[in-house]
Amino acid sequence: MSEQAMSDALMECVPNFSEGRDLRKVTSIISSMHIEGVQLLDWSMDEDHNRSVVTIAGPPAAVIEAAVRAAGRAAELIDLTAQAGVHPRMGAADVIPFVPIRNLSLEQCALLARQAGAEIWKRHHVPVYFYEAAAARPDRALLEDVRRGQFEGLREAVRKDVSRRPDVGGPDLHPTAGASAVGARRYLIAYNIYLDTDHVATARAIAKEVRASSGGLSGVKAMGVLAHGLAQISMNITDFRQTSVADAYAAVKRLAARYRTRPVRGELIGLLPEGAFEPESEWVRQLDGFHPEEKILERRLQNPLQWPSQV
Repeated sequence: MSEQAMSDALMECVPNFSEGRDLRKVTSIISSMHIEGVQLLDWSMDEDHNRSVVTIAGPPAAVIEAAVRAAGRAAELIDLTAQAGVHPRMGAADVIPFVPIRNLSLEQCALLARQAGAEIWKRHHVPVYFYEAAAARPDRALLEDVRRGQFEGLREAVRKDVSRRPDVGGPDLHPTAGASAVGARRYLIAYNIYLDTDHVATARAIAKEVRASSGGLSGVKAMGVLAHGLAQISMNITDFRQTSVADAYAAVKRLAARYRTRPVRGELIGLLPEGAFEPESEWVRQLDGFHPEEKILERRLQNPLQWPSQV
């Protein structure tokens, strides 16, 4: 890639942190990413999942530096031994995916992810697993395979099984911050649907039928949980051109009817690409607190958020 093209390149990073209850910790982690050239596009905390998701964008070098700093701050502030994993997690900075936006290929993003992972270990002694397009081994392409057993299970597995050890650093996990999964991928839509029931078994049954690994919708990962007092199907749609959000919503609605329940509201975690936005659809009407100017990636790039002050 030429210097001119790289100077015009734009990359997104959507780090997920295993803390969704302590605002001071979360804002401290976000503030650590405030460096020249990096835009803050979105951030949210989920108390029930005990997880925070942040979206930043900017020139690749600046975004990598921001992500590395955030991984270090998360390692300082989050102690995985003092919490239970509501949402599957293996690290304080649990997943750090890089996404190409402009003048950048997925393959180039994967190389940049490898650089970021090496730097996280070098500076903060948090070991790293590479996943998706940045995976160093084919059996680590899927995040769920890398994270199998969560922090507690993986902590023991790396001591007994050489094949489970990190790609960078280790062999043991960081004693309190675990390990980070660093990867490169295309746009992912994190979409949750709430049902008018608190029967979590119903949500789990629907999630099993919807997810691709059980023969459901292509490119959809799903799990059923209890969140905010309601059964929730929590989904990641990894290719919205193959399976749209409308497809996922329709499948959940059809299956919910079988269990004599129905979707009552939805939520997006993070941002939505303009190409996935369907303004007249039922799933958009059900979104909780959705404002296109705030939640569509391309629009937010034109009007980024202010960086938070330390609480």
